[in-house]
Amino acid sequence: MIVETGAFALILAFALAALQTGLAVAGRVRRSPVLAGAAAGAAIGSAVAVAVAFAVLIHAFAGSDFSVANVAANSHTDKPMLYKVAGAWGSHEGSLVLWCLVLTAFGAALARARDLPFGLKTSAVAAQGFLGVLFLAFAVFTSNPFARLDPAPFQGASLNPLLQDPALAFHPPLLYAGYVGFSVCFSLAVAALIEGRANSAFWPAWGRWVRPWALASWAFLTVGIALGSFWAYYELGWGGWWFWDPVENASFMPWLAGTALLHSAVVTERRGALAGWTTFLALLAFTFSMLGAFLVRSGVLTSVHAFAVDPERGLMLLAILGLTGGLAFGLFAWRAPQLKGGGMFAPVSREGALVLNNLFLTAACATVLLGTLYPLILEAVNGSTISVGPPYFALTFTPLMAVAFLILPAGPLLAWKRGDLPGVMQRLAVAAGLAVLLALAGLAVFEPRKALAAAGIGLGAWLILGALSETGERIRLFRAPVAESLRRARGLPLGAWGMTVAHAGLGVFVLGAVVETGYRAEAARPIAIGEVVEAGPWTVRLDDVRVVEGPNYLAERGRLTVSLRSGAAPREITAERRFFPAGGQTTTEVGLDFRGLDDVYVVLGERGRTEAGEPAWSVRVWWNPWARLIFLGPALMALGGGLSLMDRRLRLGVSRREARA
Repeated sequence: MIVETGAFALILAFALAALQTGLAVAGRVRRSPVLAGAAAGAAIGSAVAVAVAFAVLIHAFAGSDFSVANVAANSHTDKPMLYKVAGAWGSHEGSLVLWCLVLTAFGAALARARDLPFGLKTSAVAAQGFLGVLFLAFAVFTSNPFARLDPAPFQGASLNPLLQDPALAFHPPLLYAGYVGFSVCFSLAVAALIEGRANSAFWPAWGRWVRPWALASWAFLTVGIALGSFWAYYELGWGGWWFWDPVENASFMPWLAGTALLHSAVVTERRGALAGWTTFLALLAFTFSMLGAFLVRSGVLTSVHAFAVDPERGLMLLAILGLTGGLAFGLFAWRAPQLKGGGMFAPVSREGALVLNNLFLTAACATVLLGTLYPLILEAVNGSTISVGPPYFALTFTPLMAVAFLILPAGPLLAWKRGDLPGVMQRLAVAAGLAVLLALAGLAVFEPRKALAAAGIGLGAWLILGALSETGERIRLFRAPVAESLRRARGLPLGAWGMTVAHAGLGVFVLGAVVETGYRAEAARPIAIGEVVEAGPWTVRLDDVRVVEGPNYLAERGRLTVSLRSGAAPREITAERRFFPAGGQTTTEVGLDFRGLDDVYVVLGERGRTEAGEPAWSVRVWWNPWARLIFLGPALMALGGGLSLMDRRLRLGVSRREARA
């Protein structure tokens, strides 16, 4: 009976979303606050109904109710409770309910937003409701997570062992909070286009309204992508953290579009300029999110990240993408001539720097889109198969972003409307000099042939020092008494600190990525007990291998000693090969020795025999220098987004007086 309650709640949510859309449209046409208020109530009711359905699904997974087909296919009685709960969103059907939960929750928050103009808010609630109708209909009519099995199996098939990991338990909710959060930006952009505002006074206020939603979604998406990358790093056992997998790209494209949207919205808010471009990016960010949903659920991709389901449901997702994207961009094309606003500005200005930033970000996003879709399009057209991997992205994406990073520190120091570029470069001279010195130091300390990696070190340092220089200018560091600088620092808005932390976090990530990629060392060979493998400055000795029993698996657990050849204290780590009887799958558990910023990364492979007939195991070792920074950087970036979101100016949004105007 509880399961049927969940199914009913999901149908009720669909009906309420349809009611939300109809009432909001009627309220806008009739300019009726009563109908608009009823639409807001329906939006909240829809979110509550989806929350009930999701809670019922979690209850079914936690209780191992194998009469539910979704539970039987993705759970097992021997699984730890964390992974039973995570199984609720580990399948196509369950993750779609999570998507709808986030979509309706953001819709309810939008419906409760204060100080938005009546027409804009009502139109946005209608657009958000329409999105809810489409995705809830998809869940109810084609992907029912509560479908029953009769007779019910005695045991479930279990969740993919690779997904039975703490990082993957929290990765989808955070990722979806970012993915689907951009739906509010999408709805606000559609509402602005419907309202057809031609006056320049509207757009600064609209930029202020859309920016908190974009900022929250971007921060969640940053954490979600980083968590997924960290999972791939230590769970898949291939030694890397990013492979330009199409499913990875599907989450990266909305992040790039969202980053461009954040910077463009600043110009729209402060100067009323770039209104059309900001609206376009707001539409694009969520469209890329829907494209990602199609890619991972249509069966067109083969990936450990993908929900490989039947193509018919993929076609329905493609229809949703085509309908929403077609209507939105068609509306944009119709209204584009009216999207004028904002004052003029010189090419050398803060606005000019932000426009340049947007150009590079969108060009980089286009290269990722091309590299992701081209193999699929080619295969669909003539059946040919082609692989687009890291070399393509290294030649296209990396140079674009490198130029964008070179420009980035100068932007915040430029004045609005017209900037003084020589003055800005003078203020950044110390940061530039230190960055060049660090690049030369990297070239000297490491190998001379690693010139590109050394340049990357300089680029990462330039981003960090440039961000700190901007804050130093604001508080007049070293140019005013210490007390005065501290007073200015306390008076800086949280948004300014958030920008500094986010830009510095980007520099930290760049440092980690270039050093880990450029200077890593790898070694692999079969070794018997007591033998060693050397990688870079590290030595790894295999001490013992024994069979252990886990909650739902059997494992060969290797005990290894990691030591530095120069004499650092040795440490003991373990690495495993796990066999899951429920699914008949074998996975690896990486042994990681954290040494400051570095990782010693060890994978225990299959058992074999030496020439003398002794048991031997294939052991692969990576030395990944500065790998900690790869994951610390995005954490700092998300922290910066959170600090900016806490800024009182963003939390309050637009004043009542501006809203009435």
